[in-house]
Amino acid sequence: MTTLSPISRRIRNVQRYVRVLEILAYHGFAEIVQHIGLDGLIDRGRSIIGAAPRATDGQTPLCERVRKALEDLGPTFVKLGQVLSTRPDLIPPDWAEEFKRLQDDVPGVDYELIHTTLKAEFPGKLTRLFRSIQKKPLAAASMAQVHRARLHDGARIVLKVLRPGIREVVAADMDILRTLAELAESHFSNLGYSPTEVVTEFTKELAKEMDLTHEGRSTERLRGFFDEDPEIIFPKVYWEATTKSVLALEEIRGDLLSRIEDGEVGTADRKRLVVNGARAVLRQCLEFGFFHADPHPGNLIALKGGRIAFIDCGMTGQLDTQTTHQLADLVTGVVTGDIERVVAVVGGLGNAPPDKLDDRAFRSDVQAIVSEFQDTALGQLNLGNLLQKFFGALRAHKIRCPADLILLIKALTTIESVASTLDPDFDMVEFARPHIENLVHKRHSVAAIRSRVQRTLLQYAELAESLPANLRPLLAQLRLNKLNVNLEHRGLDRLTHTIEHASRNIAFALIIAALTIGSSILVLASENRGLAAIGISGFIAAAVLAFLMIVANRKYHDG
Repeated sequence: MTTLSPISRRIRNVQRYVRVLEILAYHGFAEIVQHIGLDGLIDRGRSIIGAAPRATDGQTPLCERVRKALEDLGPTFVKLGQVLSTRPDLIPPDWAEEFKRLQDDVPGVDYELIHTTLKAEFPGKLTRLFRSIQKKPLAAASMAQVHRARLHDGARIVLKVLRPGIREVVAADMDILRTLAELAESHFSNLGYSPTEVVTEFTKELAKEMDLTHEGRSTERLRGFFDEDPEIIFPKVYWEATTKSVLALEEIRGDLLSRIEDGEVGTADRKRLVVNGARAVLRQCLEFGFFHADPHPGNLIALKGGRIAFIDCGMTGQLDTQTTHQLADLVTGVVTGDIERVVAVVGGLGNAPPDKLDDRAFRSDVQAIVSEFQDTALGQLNLGNLLQKFFGALRAHKIRCPADLILLIKALTTIESVASTLDPDFDMVEFARPHIENLVHKRHSVAAIRSRVQRTLLQYAELAESLPANLRPLLAQLRLNKLNVNLEHRGLDRLTHTIEHASRNIAFALIIAALTIGSSILVLASENRGLAAIGISGFIAAAVLAFLMIVANRKYHDG
Protein backbone atom coordinates (compact mmCIF):
# COMPACT_ATOMS: atom_id res chain seq x y z
CA MET A 1 0.00 0.00 0.00
CA THR A 2 1.38 3.42 -0.95
CA THR A 3 2.03 5.76 1.96
CA LEU A 4 0.64 9.21 1.39
CA SER A 5 2.56 12.30 2.40
CA PRO A 6 0.92 14.68 4.92
CA ILE A 7 0.09 17.13 2.11
CA SER A 8 -1.46 14.36 -0.02
CA ARG A 9 -3.54 13.20 2.94
CA ARG A 10 -4.82 16.74 3.52
CA ILE A 11 -5.83 17.06 -0.12
CA ARG A 12 -7.62 13.70 0.04
CA ASN A 13 -9.46 14.73 3.21
CA VAL A 14 -10.27 18.32 2.23
CA GLN A 15 -14.04 17.84 2.54
CA ARG A 16 -13.63 16.37 5.99
CA TYR A 17 -11.40 19.31 6.97
CA VAL A 18 -14.15 21.69 5.87
CA ARG A 19 -16.66 19.90 8.10
CA VAL A 20 -14.27 19.85 11.07
CA LEU A 21 -13.64 23.58 10.74
CA GLU A 22 -17.38 24.33 10.53
CA ILE A 23 -18.13 22.34 13.69
CA LEU A 24 -15.21 23.74 15.68
CA ALA A 25 -16.16 27.29 14.72
CA TYR A 26 -19.83 26.64 15.55
CA HIS A 27 -18.90 25.55 19.07
CA GLY A 28 -16.81 28.65 19.68
CA PHE A 29 -13.30 27.40 18.91
CA ALA A 30 -12.59 29.80 16.02
CA GLU A 31 -9.87 31.69 17.89
CA ILE A 32 -8.05 28.48 18.82
CA VAL A 33 -8.32 27.26 15.22
CA GLN A 34 -6.82 30.52 13.98
CA HIS A 35 -4.10 30.48 16.65
CA ILE A 36 -2.80 27.04 15.71
CA GLY A 37 -3.17 27.74 11.99
CA LEU A 38 -5.67 24.99 11.23
CA ASP A 39 -7.74 27.36 9.11
CA GLY A 40 -4.75 27.77 6.79
CA LEU A 41 -4.65 24.09 5.80
CA ILE A 42 -7.31 24.56 3.11
CA ASP A 43 -8.18 27.46 0.83
CA ARG A 44 -11.67 27.96 2.29
CA GLY A 45 -10.47 27.70 5.88
CA ARG A 46 -10.38 31.37 6.81
CA SER A 47 -13.73 32.13 5.20
CA ILE A 48 -15.32 29.21 7.07
CA ILE A 49 -13.98 30.40 10.40
CA GLY A 50 -15.12 33.95 9.70
CA ALA A 51 -18.62 33.01 8.56
CA ALA A 52 -19.58 30.16 10.90
CA PRO A 53 -22.03 30.96 13.70
CA ARG A 54 -20.89 30.81 17.32
CA ALA A 55 -23.11 28.68 19.54
CA THR A 56 -21.30 29.44 22.79
CA ASP A 57 -22.65 32.01 25.22
CA GLY A 58 -19.42 32.26 27.15
CA GLN A 59 -20.97 30.50 30.17
CA THR A 60 -20.78 26.90 28.94
CA PRO A 61 -17.74 25.09 30.40
CA LEU A 62 -14.97 24.34 27.91
CA CYS A 63 -15.09 20.60 28.50
CA GLU A 64 -18.84 20.55 27.75
CA ARG A 65 -18.33 22.45 24.48
CA VAL A 66 -15.61 19.98 23.49
CA ARG A 67 -17.92 17.06 24.28
CA LYS A 68 -20.68 18.51 22.09
CA ALA A 69 -18.20 19.15 19.29
CA LEU A 70 -17.03 15.52 19.47
CA GLU A 71 -20.63 14.32 19.15
CA ASP A 72 -21.14 16.47 16.06
CA LEU A 73 -17.83 15.37 14.50
CA GLY A 74 -18.95 11.76 14.24
CA PRO A 75 -17.99 8.20 15.19
CA THR A 76 -14.19 8.48 15.39
CA PHE A 77 -14.32 11.56 17.60
CA VAL A 78 -17.11 10.10 19.75
CA LYS A 79 -15.01 6.98 20.27
CA LEU A 80 -12.01 9.18 21.10
CA GLY A 81 -14.03 10.88 23.84
CA GLN A 82 -15.26 7.55 25.18
CA VAL A 83 -11.73 6.16 25.36
CA LEU A 84 -10.47 9.33 27.04
CA SER A 85 -13.29 9.13 29.60
CA THR A 86 -11.49 6.03 30.92
CA ARG A 87 -8.07 7.73 30.91
CA PRO A 88 -7.98 10.58 33.44
CA ASP A 89 -4.20 10.15 33.41
CA LEU A 90 -4.16 11.71 29.93
CA ILE A 91 -6.75 14.47 30.39
CA PRO A 92 -8.04 16.46 33.41
CA PRO A 93 -10.50 14.50 35.62
CA ASP A 94 -13.38 16.94 35.00
CA TRP A 95 -12.95 16.44 31.25
CA ALA A 96 -12.96 12.65 31.69
CA GLU A 97 -16.17 12.91 33.70
CA GLU A 98 -17.81 15.08 31.02
CA PHE A 99 -16.79 12.68 28.25
CA LYS A 100 -18.65 9.87 30.00
CA ARG A 101 -21.83 11.58 28.77
CA LEU A 102 -20.98 10.97 25.11
CA GLN A 103 -23.77 9.09 23.40
CA ASP A 104 -22.96 6.23 21.06
CA ASP A 105 -26.51 5.34 19.99
CA VAL A 106 -27.05 6.19 16.32
CA PRO A 107 -29.57 5.13 13.68
CA GLY A 108 -28.82 1.79 12.08
CA VAL A 109 -27.73 1.46 8.46
CA ASP A 110 -29.90 -0.35 5.90
CA TYR A 111 -29.69 -4.12 6.10
CA GLU A 112 -28.77 -4.28 2.41
CA LEU A 113 -25.43 -2.66 3.24
CA ILE A 114 -24.89 -5.09 6.13
CA HIS A 115 -25.78 -7.98 3.82
CA THR A 116 -23.20 -6.75 1.30
CA THR A 117 -20.56 -6.74 4.03
CA LEU A 118 -21.51 -10.27 5.11
CA LYS A 119 -21.29 -11.56 1.54
CA ALA A 120 -17.83 -10.03 1.20
CA GLU A 121 -16.69 -11.57 4.50
CA PHE A 122 -18.10 -15.04 3.74
CA PRO A 123 -17.86 -15.38 -0.05
CA GLY A 124 -19.93 -18.25 -1.39
CA LYS A 125 -20.86 -19.69 2.01
CA LEU A 126 -23.23 -17.17 3.55
CA THR A 127 -26.29 -19.40 3.10
CA ARG A 128 -24.37 -22.43 4.36
CA LEU A 129 -23.42 -20.59 7.57
CA PHE A 130 -26.66 -18.84 8.45
CA ARG A 131 -30.19 -20.13 8.46
CA SER A 132 -31.59 -16.62 8.98
CA ILE A 133 -30.53 -13.09 9.87
CA GLN A 134 -32.92 -10.58 11.38
CA LYS A 135 -32.97 -7.43 9.23
CA LYS A 136 -33.89 -5.03 12.02
CA PRO A 137 -30.80 -4.25 14.12
CA LEU A 138 -30.88 -5.23 17.76
CA ALA A 139 -28.58 -2.29 18.56
CA ALA A 140 -26.61 0.28 16.58
CA ALA A 141 -23.51 2.21 17.58
CA SER A 142 -21.03 4.46 15.82
CA MET A 143 -18.65 1.68 14.80
CA ALA A 144 -20.86 -1.38 14.44
CA GLN A 145 -24.39 -2.67 14.72
CA VAL A 146 -25.84 -5.91 16.03
CA HIS A 147 -28.36 -8.28 14.42
CA ARG A 148 -29.98 -11.43 15.75
CA ALA A 149 -29.32 -14.50 13.60
CA ARG A 150 -29.42 -18.28 13.54
CA LEU A 151 -26.62 -20.52 12.39
CA HIS A 152 -27.41 -23.37 10.02
CA ASP A 153 -27.48 -25.81 12.98
CA GLY A 154 -30.16 -23.69 14.69
CA ALA A 155 -27.96 -22.00 17.29
CA ARG A 156 -29.22 -18.54 18.27
CA ILE A 157 -26.51 -15.92 17.91
CA VAL A 158 -25.96 -12.18 17.64
CA LEU A 159 -23.87 -10.78 14.80
CA LYS A 160 -21.81 -7.69 15.46
CA VAL A 161 -20.93 -6.15 12.09
CA LEU A 162 -18.69 -3.16 11.45
CA ARG A 163 -20.48 -0.37 9.62
CA PRO A 164 -19.74 -0.34 5.87
CA GLY A 165 -17.01 2.15 5.02
CA ILE A 166 -16.18 2.84 8.66
CA ARG A 167 -12.50 1.99 8.18
CA GLU A 168 -12.16 4.66 5.47
CA VAL A 169 -13.95 7.21 7.68
CA VAL A 170 -11.70 6.35 10.62
CA ALA A 171 -8.54 6.55 8.47
CA ALA A 172 -9.45 10.06 7.28
CA ASP A 173 -10.36 11.19 10.79
CA MET A 174 -7.13 9.79 12.24
CA ASP A 175 -5.12 11.84 9.72
CA ILE A 176 -6.98 14.93 10.87
CA LEU A 177 -6.54 14.04 14.55
CA ARG A 178 -2.78 13.65 14.11
CA THR A 179 -2.60 17.03 12.41
CA LEU A 180 -4.69 18.65 15.16
CA ALA A 181 -2.49 17.07 17.85
CA GLU A 182 0.75 18.20 16.19
CA LEU A 183 -0.54 21.75 15.76
CA ALA A 184 -1.86 21.94 19.32
CA GLU A 185 1.36 20.60 20.82
CA SER A 186 3.49 23.06 18.87
CA HIS A 187 1.39 26.07 19.96
CA PHE A 188 0.39 25.22 23.55
CA SER A 189 2.99 24.25 26.12
CA ASN A 190 0.85 24.34 29.28
CA LEU A 191 -1.90 21.86 28.45
CA GLY A 192 -0.81 19.49 31.23
CA TYR A 193 -0.76 16.54 28.79
CA SER A 194 0.60 15.66 25.37
CA PRO A 195 -1.98 15.75 22.52
CA THR A 196 0.20 13.57 20.29
CA GLU A 197 0.50 11.04 23.10
CA VAL A 198 -3.28 11.03 23.49
CA VAL A 199 -3.70 10.32 19.77
CA THR A 200 -1.09 7.54 19.97
CA GLU A 201 -2.96 5.88 22.83
CA PHE A 202 -6.24 6.28 20.98
CA THR A 203 -4.78 4.72 17.84
CA LYS A 204 -3.94 1.58 19.83
CA GLU A 205 -7.42 1.36 21.31
CA LEU A 206 -9.10 1.99 17.95
CA ALA A 207 -7.02 -0.71 16.28
CA LYS A 208 -8.48 -3.19 18.77
CA GLU A 209 -11.99 -1.81 18.21
CA MET A 210 -11.72 -2.22 14.43
CA ASP A 211 -10.60 -5.86 14.70
CA LEU A 212 -13.52 -7.86 16.07
CA THR A 213 -11.39 -10.98 16.44
CA HIS A 214 -9.70 -9.15 19.33
CA GLU A 215 -13.03 -8.91 21.15
CA GLY A 216 -13.69 -12.54 20.29
CA ARG A 217 -10.41 -13.70 21.83
CA SER A 218 -11.03 -11.60 24.95
CA THR A 219 -14.55 -13.01 25.33
CA GLU A 220 -13.33 -16.58 24.95
CA ARG A 221 -10.54 -16.07 27.47
CA LEU A 222 -12.90 -14.60 30.08
CA ARG A 223 -15.41 -17.38 29.42
CA GLY A 224 -12.68 -19.92 30.13
CA PHE A 225 -12.07 -18.46 33.61
CA PHE A 226 -15.65 -19.25 34.65
CA ASP A 227 -16.30 -22.48 32.75
CA GLU A 228 -17.08 -24.30 36.00
CA ASP A 229 -19.07 -21.45 37.54
CA PRO A 230 -22.72 -21.60 36.39
CA GLU A 231 -23.51 -18.29 38.11
CA ILE A 232 -21.23 -16.17 35.86
CA ILE A 233 -21.75 -16.29 32.09
CA PHE A 234 -19.77 -15.07 29.11
CA PRO A 235 -21.09 -15.73 25.58
CA LYS A 236 -19.65 -18.45 23.40
CA VAL A 237 -17.73 -17.31 20.30
CA TYR A 238 -18.61 -18.95 16.98
CA TRP A 239 -15.30 -18.68 15.16
CA GLU A 240 -16.60 -20.17 11.91
CA ALA A 241 -18.77 -17.06 11.54
CA THR A 242 -16.23 -14.54 12.86
CA THR A 243 -13.81 -12.31 10.93
CA LYS A 244 -12.15 -8.94 11.53
CA SER A 245 -15.40 -7.25 10.49
CA VAL A 246 -17.94 -9.70 11.90
CA LEU A 247 -18.24 -11.21 15.38
CA ALA A 248 -20.65 -14.08 16.03
CA LEU A 249 -21.57 -14.60 19.68
CA GLU A 250 -24.03 -16.80 21.52
CA GLU A 251 -27.25 -14.87 22.16
CA ILE A 252 -27.84 -14.49 25.89
CA ARG A 253 -31.48 -13.71 26.60
CA GLY A 254 -32.13 -11.78 29.77
CA ASP A 255 -32.62 -8.25 31.04
CA LEU A 256 -29.95 -5.60 30.70
CA LEU A 257 -29.31 -4.10 34.13
CA SER A 258 -29.56 -0.64 32.58
CA ARG A 259 -33.18 -1.35 31.60
CA ILE A 260 -34.38 -2.99 34.82
CA GLU A 261 -37.03 -0.96 36.61
CA ASP A 262 -37.69 -1.03 40.34
CA GLY A 263 -39.66 -4.11 41.29
CA GLU A 264 -38.91 -6.08 38.11
CA VAL A 265 -36.34 -8.27 39.89
CA GLY A 266 -36.97 -9.70 43.34
CA THR A 267 -34.87 -8.71 46.33
CA ALA A 268 -33.23 -12.13 46.60
CA ASP A 269 -32.26 -12.13 42.90
CA ARG A 270 -30.92 -8.58 43.18
CA LYS A 271 -28.67 -9.57 46.07
CA ARG A 272 -27.51 -12.64 44.17
CA LEU A 273 -26.81 -10.55 41.05
CA VAL A 274 -24.65 -8.17 43.08
CA VAL A 275 -22.69 -11.00 44.71
CA ASN A 276 -22.07 -12.74 41.39
CA GLY A 277 -21.10 -9.52 39.60
CA ALA A 278 -18.72 -8.39 42.33
CA ARG A 279 -17.17 -11.84 42.62
CA ALA A 280 -16.65 -12.04 38.86
CA VAL A 281 -14.91 -8.66 38.63
CA LEU A 282 -12.75 -9.19 41.74
CA ARG A 283 -11.58 -12.59 40.53
CA GLN A 284 -10.81 -11.21 37.08
CA CYS A 285 -8.83 -8.28 38.49
CA LEU A 286 -7.02 -9.79 41.47
CA GLU A 287 -6.83 -13.50 40.65
CA PHE A 288 -6.65 -13.92 36.88
CA GLY A 289 -5.04 -10.55 36.01
CA PHE A 290 -7.22 -10.19 32.88
CA PHE A 291 -10.52 -8.37 33.25
CA HIS A 292 -13.55 -6.79 31.59
CA ALA A 293 -12.69 -3.10 31.98
CA ASP A 294 -16.18 -1.67 31.46
CA PRO A 295 -18.73 -3.64 33.56
CA HIS A 296 -21.41 -0.94 33.50
CA PRO A 297 -25.14 -1.83 33.59
CA GLY A 298 -25.41 -1.72 29.77
CA ASN A 299 -22.88 -4.57 29.54
CA LEU A 300 -24.45 -6.77 32.25
CA ILE A 301 -27.45 -9.06 31.75
CA ALA A 302 -29.58 -10.35 34.62
CA LEU A 303 -30.58 -14.00 34.24
CA LYS A 304 -32.99 -16.16 36.22
CA GLY A 305 -31.95 -17.06 39.75
CA GLY A 306 -29.61 -14.11 40.12
CA ARG A 307 -27.09 -15.33 37.57
CA ILE A 308 -25.23 -12.63 35.64
CA ALA A 309 -23.82 -12.43 32.10
CA PHE A 310 -21.13 -10.09 30.76
CA ILE A 311 -21.23 -8.85 27.17
CA ASP A 312 -19.23 -6.41 25.01
CA CYS A 313 -15.72 -7.50 26.01
CA GLY A 314 -13.95 -5.15 23.61
CA MET A 315 -12.39 -3.11 26.42
CA THR A 316 -10.19 -5.28 28.63
CA GLY A 317 -7.25 -4.75 30.94
CA GLN A 318 -4.36 -6.99 31.87
CA LEU A 319 -2.05 -6.91 34.89
CA ASP A 320 1.32 -8.59 34.52
CA THR A 321 2.92 -10.46 37.42
CA GLN A 322 5.15 -7.54 38.35
CA THR A 323 2.23 -5.10 38.58
CA THR A 324 0.24 -7.60 40.68
CA HIS A 325 3.19 -7.91 43.06
CA GLN A 326 3.46 -4.12 43.24
CA LEU A 327 -0.23 -3.88 44.15
CA ALA A 328 0.32 -6.38 46.97
CA ASP A 329 3.34 -4.42 48.20
CA LEU A 330 1.32 -1.19 48.05
CA VAL A 331 -1.46 -2.66 50.19
CA THR A 332 1.05 -4.10 52.67
CA GLY A 333 3.01 -0.85 52.88
CA VAL A 334 -0.15 1.22 53.42
CA VAL A 335 -1.69 -0.88 56.20
CA THR A 336 1.66 -1.16 58.01
CA GLY A 337 2.61 2.51 57.52
CA ASP A 338 5.83 1.65 55.66
CA ILE A 339 6.31 4.92 53.77
CA GLU A 340 9.57 3.84 52.12
CA ARG A 341 7.99 0.72 50.66
CA VAL A 342 5.00 2.72 49.42
CA VAL A 343 7.19 5.37 47.78
CA ALA A 344 9.26 2.65 46.08
CA VAL A 345 6.11 0.92 44.78
CA VAL A 346 4.57 4.16 43.53
CA GLY A 347 7.84 5.02 41.80
CA GLY A 348 7.94 1.59 40.19
CA LEU A 349 4.33 1.76 39.02
CA GLY A 350 4.83 5.18 37.44
CA ASN A 351 8.46 4.72 36.30
CA ALA A 352 9.24 7.88 38.27
CA PRO A 353 12.82 9.24 38.22
CA PRO A 354 14.75 9.01 41.52
CA ASP A 355 14.79 12.78 42.02
CA LYS A 356 10.97 12.81 41.88
CA LEU A 357 10.79 10.16 44.63
CA ASP A 358 12.98 12.33 46.85
CA ASP A 359 10.84 15.41 46.24
CA ARG A 360 9.55 16.67 49.59
CA ALA A 361 6.09 17.63 48.26
CA PHE A 362 5.61 14.20 46.65
CA ARG A 363 6.64 12.34 49.80
CA SER A 364 4.35 14.57 51.86
CA ASP A 365 1.35 13.67 49.66
CA VAL A 366 2.18 9.96 49.87
CA GLN A 367 2.53 10.23 53.66
CA ALA A 368 -0.90 11.87 53.89
CA ILE A 369 -2.52 8.98 52.00
CA VAL A 370 -0.67 6.36 54.05
CA SER A 371 -1.75 8.08 57.27
CA GLU A 372 -5.39 7.95 56.14
CA PHE A 373 -5.32 4.18 55.61
CA GLN A 374 -2.60 3.20 58.11
CA ASP A 375 -3.54 0.47 60.64
CA THR A 376 -6.67 -0.32 58.60
CA ALA A 377 -7.44 -4.03 58.64
CA LEU A 378 -7.37 -5.71 55.25
CA GLY A 379 -11.03 -6.54 55.72
CA GLN A 380 -11.85 -2.83 55.88
CA LEU A 381 -9.61 -1.61 53.04
CA ASN A 382 -11.38 -0.13 50.01
CA LEU A 383 -8.87 -0.98 47.27
CA GLY A 384 -10.61 1.10 44.60
CA ASN A 385 -10.63 4.18 46.83
CA LEU A 386 -6.99 3.63 47.80
CA LEU A 387 -5.86 3.32 44.18
CA GLN A 388 -7.85 6.40 43.18
CA LYS A 389 -6.12 8.48 45.84
CA PHE A 390 -2.68 7.28 44.79
CA PHE A 391 -3.52 7.89 41.16
CA GLY A 392 -4.49 11.45 42.04
CA ALA A 393 -1.14 11.94 43.77
CA LEU A 394 0.73 10.56 40.76
CA ARG A 395 -1.12 12.84 38.37
CA ALA A 396 -0.58 15.90 40.58
CA HIS A 397 3.16 15.32 40.36
CA LYS A 398 3.08 14.52 36.62
CA ILE A 399 3.94 10.84 37.09
CA ARG A 400 2.29 8.56 34.53
CA CYS A 401 0.16 5.74 35.89
CA PRO A 402 0.10 2.49 33.83
CA ALA A 403 -2.92 2.36 31.52
CA ASP A 404 -4.07 -1.05 32.75
CA LEU A 405 -3.98 0.15 36.35
CA ILE A 406 -6.32 2.97 35.33
CA LEU A 407 -8.62 0.35 33.78
CA LEU A 408 -8.41 -1.68 37.01
CA ILE A 409 -9.57 1.34 39.01
CA LYS A 410 -12.38 1.86 36.49
CA ALA A 411 -13.52 -1.78 36.70
CA LEU A 412 -13.51 -1.84 40.51
CA THR A 413 -15.29 1.49 40.94
CA THR A 414 -17.83 0.70 38.19
CA ILE A 415 -18.90 -2.63 39.68
CA GLU A 416 -19.03 -1.00 43.14
CA SER A 417 -21.41 1.62 41.72
CA VAL A 418 -23.56 -1.08 40.09
CA ALA A 419 -23.66 -3.01 43.37
CA SER A 420 -24.72 0.01 45.43
CA THR A 421 -27.52 0.76 42.93
CA LEU A 422 -28.96 -2.78 42.97
CA ASP A 423 -28.41 -3.46 46.66
CA PRO A 424 -27.68 -0.39 48.84
CA ASP A 425 -26.94 -2.69 51.80
CA PHE A 426 -24.16 -4.54 50.00
CA ASP A 427 -20.74 -4.06 51.69
CA MET A 428 -18.21 -4.13 48.85
CA VAL A 429 -15.28 -3.58 51.21
CA GLU A 430 -16.13 -6.61 53.34
CA PHE A 431 -16.91 -8.71 50.27
CA ALA A 432 -13.51 -7.88 48.74
CA ARG A 433 -11.61 -8.82 51.94
CA PRO A 434 -10.74 -12.44 51.02
CA HIS A 435 -9.66 -11.39 47.53
CA ILE A 436 -7.31 -8.71 48.86
CA GLU A 437 -6.00 -11.05 51.56
CA ASN A 438 -5.33 -13.65 48.88
CA LEU A 439 -3.50 -11.06 46.77
CA VAL A 440 -1.21 -10.18 49.70
CA HIS A 441 -0.85 -13.82 50.76
CA LYS A 442 0.32 -14.88 47.31
CA ARG A 443 3.03 -12.21 47.51
CA HIS A 444 4.19 -12.52 51.13
CA SER A 445 3.36 -16.04 52.30
CA VAL A 446 6.13 -18.47 53.31
CA ALA A 447 5.46 -20.49 50.16
CA ALA A 448 5.70 -17.37 47.96
CA ILE A 449 8.96 -16.27 49.59
CA ARG A 450 10.38 -19.80 49.29
CA SER A 451 9.42 -19.84 45.61
CA ARG A 452 11.17 -16.49 44.98
CA VAL A 453 14.30 -17.65 46.84
CA GLN A 454 14.36 -20.88 44.84
CA ARG A 455 13.93 -18.94 41.60
CA THR A 456 16.76 -16.56 42.54
CA LEU A 457 19.08 -19.44 43.50
CA LEU A 458 18.28 -21.14 40.21
CA GLN A 459 19.21 -17.97 38.31
CA TYR A 460 22.51 -17.78 40.20
CA ALA A 461 23.16 -21.46 39.44
CA GLU A 462 22.49 -20.86 35.74
CA LEU A 463 24.86 -17.87 35.84
CA ALA A 464 27.58 -19.95 37.52
CA GLU A 465 27.06 -22.71 34.97
CA SER A 466 27.42 -20.38 31.99
CA LEU A 467 30.26 -18.28 33.47
CA PRO A 468 33.20 -20.53 32.42
CA ALA A 469 32.03 -20.62 28.81
CA ASN A 470 31.63 -16.83 28.79
CA LEU A 471 35.05 -16.24 30.39
CA ARG A 472 37.02 -18.63 28.13
CA PRO A 473 37.25 -16.28 25.07
CA LEU A 474 38.23 -13.38 27.33
CA LEU A 475 41.03 -15.35 29.01
CA ALA A 476 42.29 -16.60 25.64
CA GLN A 477 42.65 -13.04 24.32
CA LEU A 478 44.37 -11.98 27.56
CA ARG A 479 46.87 -14.86 27.31
CA LEU A 480 47.74 -13.92 23.72
CA ASN A 481 48.04 -10.21 24.57
CA LYS A 482 45.19 -9.48 22.14
CA LEU A 483 42.74 -8.07 24.64
CA ASN A 484 41.49 -4.69 23.47
CA VAL A 485 39.47 -2.27 25.56
CA ASN A 486 37.40 0.25 23.62
CA LEU A 487 36.43 3.36 25.54
CA GLU A 488 33.73 5.64 24.25
CA HIS A 489 33.55 9.13 25.66
CA ARG A 490 30.30 11.07 25.47
CA GLY A 491 29.76 14.76 25.95
CA LEU A 492 33.48 15.65 25.66
CA ASP A 493 33.38 17.00 22.11
CA ARG A 494 32.21 20.40 23.29
CA LEU A 495 34.94 20.52 25.97
CA THR A 496 37.63 19.53 23.47
CA HIS A 497 36.42 22.16 21.03
CA THR A 498 36.41 24.81 23.78
CA ILE A 499 39.96 23.98 24.82
CA GLU A 500 41.16 24.14 21.20
CA HIS A 501 39.42 27.49 20.73
CA ALA A 502 40.96 28.89 23.92
CA SER A 503 44.43 27.70 22.81
CA ARG A 504 44.02 29.48 19.48
CA ASN A 505 42.98 32.68 21.28
CA ILE A 506 46.04 32.51 23.52
CA ALA A 507 48.34 31.97 20.51
CA PHE A 508 46.71 34.88 18.64
CA ALA A 509 47.00 37.09 21.73
CA LEU A 510 50.70 36.30 22.15
CA ILE A 511 51.41 37.03 18.48
CA ILE A 512 49.43 40.30 18.60
CA ALA A 513 51.22 41.34 21.81
CA ALA A 514 54.61 40.52 20.32
CA LEU A 515 53.86 42.45 17.14
CA THR A 516 52.58 45.43 19.12
CA ILE A 517 55.61 45.53 21.46
CA GLY A 518 58.14 44.93 18.66
CA SER A 519 56.57 47.54 16.41
CA SER A 520 56.52 50.07 19.25
CA ILE A 521 60.25 49.56 19.87
CA LEU A 522 61.05 49.92 16.15
CA VAL A 523 59.04 53.13 15.82
CA LEU A 524 60.50 54.71 18.97
CA ALA A 525 64.09 53.68 18.28
CA SER A 526 64.13 54.31 14.54
CA GLU A 527 66.44 56.92 13.09
CA ASN A 528 65.40 56.30 9.50
CA ARG A 529 62.17 55.86 7.64
CA GLY A 530 62.81 52.17 6.82
CA LEU A 531 62.60 50.95 10.42
CA ALA A 532 59.60 53.19 11.10
CA ALA A 533 57.79 51.70 8.08
CA ILE A 534 58.49 48.19 9.37
CA GLY A 535 57.11 49.18 12.79
CA ILE A 536 53.93 50.64 11.27
CA SER A 537 53.47 47.45 9.22
CA GLY A 538 53.69 45.48 12.44
CA PHE A 539 50.92 47.64 13.96
CA ILE A 540 48.74 46.99 10.91
CA ALA A 541 49.41 43.24 11.08
CA ALA A 542 48.50 43.20 14.80
CA ALA A 543 45.26 45.08 14.08
CA VAL A 544 44.32 42.67 11.28
CA LEU A 545 44.98 39.65 13.53
CA ALA A 546 42.94 41.23 16.34
CA PHE A 547 40.01 41.79 13.94
CA LEU A 548 40.20 38.19 12.69
CA MET A 549 40.24 36.91 16.28
CA ILE A 550 37.12 38.95 17.12
CA VAL A 551 35.29 37.58 14.04
CA ALA A 552 36.32 34.00 14.87
CA ASN A 553 35.12 34.39 18.48
CA ARG A 554 31.76 35.74 17.36
CA LYS A 555 31.24 32.82 14.96
CA TYR A 556 32.19 30.37 17.71
CA HIS A 557 29.65 31.78 20.17
CA ASP A 558 26.92 32.04 17.50
CA GLY A 559 27.52 28.41 16.54
